[in-house]
Amino acid sequence: MSSIVIVLFDGFAFGMLLFVLSVGLSVTLGLMNFINLAHGAFGMLGGYAAVTAMRLLGFPFLLALPTAFLAAALLSIVLERTLFRRLYGAPELNQVLLTIGMVFVAAAIATYLFGTVQQVIILPSWLRGSVEIAGMRFGVYRIFLIGIALIVTALLVFGLERTRLGAQIRAAVDNQRVAKGLGLDVEKIFGITFALGSGLAGLGGALAVEIVGLDPSFGFHFLVYVLIVVSVGGLGSITGSFVGAALLGIFDVAGKYFWPEIGSFLIYLLLVAILFVRPLGLFGKR
Repeated sequence: MSSIVIVLFDGFAFGMLLFVLSVGLSVTLGLMNFINLAHGAFGMLGGYAAVTAMRLLGFPFLLALPTAFLAAALLSIVLERTLFRRLYGAPELNQVLLTIGMVFVAAAIATYLFGTVQQVIILPSWLRGSVEIAGMRFGVYRIFLIGIALIVTALLVFGLERTRLGAQIRAAVDNQRVAKGLGLDVEKIFGITFALGSGLAGLGGALAVEIVGLDPSFGFHFLVYVLIVVSVGGLGSITGSFVGAALLGIFDVAGKYFWPEIGSFLIYLLLVAILFVRPLGLFGKR
């Protein structure tokens, strides 16, 4: 029984990591209708930004996390203004080709600058080891991941549903022409939304280094997981991304633990089963 609880806990913690990585894509794809397959590259950028800040600048881990967020968000602002903005009304294929091409470029740059070796990050002592609860030991860093994901969820839900900016974002998405007629700067709102989504990817990349490592293939590897989370949860739904990521993490870890021969395929079976019943995802809206 204790092993089942620990596996479920580890799976949920991994799911929360996937949530932080993927919720930004759910926001940009669901609210802005822009297919940004370069989302994983922003996660990789956040990971390398955190590693570099800690190694070269001596930043503590907790300061490296907002550094990763800002690095990804600032670069996304530049790219959104120079490249992505031109494709908002373009066919989906054009968006896919540009953004997936940027993942290849990002991987090549990362290989040139950092090599192909796995990067490591030094956690503070209070985030290492485990704590014992009810006779079972739980990793401190995984508890920290869950806490971060819950904070991000609360801030996003509050920001999109309870603030003026959130109302402006929803208005700009529902009808750009009317929003412009009301005096809203739709381009600025979309730029802020894109920066927020990319920054969250950067934060997720920094958090992922300790769990899964970091190398130039990060953007490709986690793009699959991120797309599954968004598909299962439903576009534009924070709650959907949270539930979808939790289910994916638990199925992935439990499958690899209890059925190692087929564990890697369970997440795809989960995806097919959910989309067969709910084609728009668990919380998706047409």
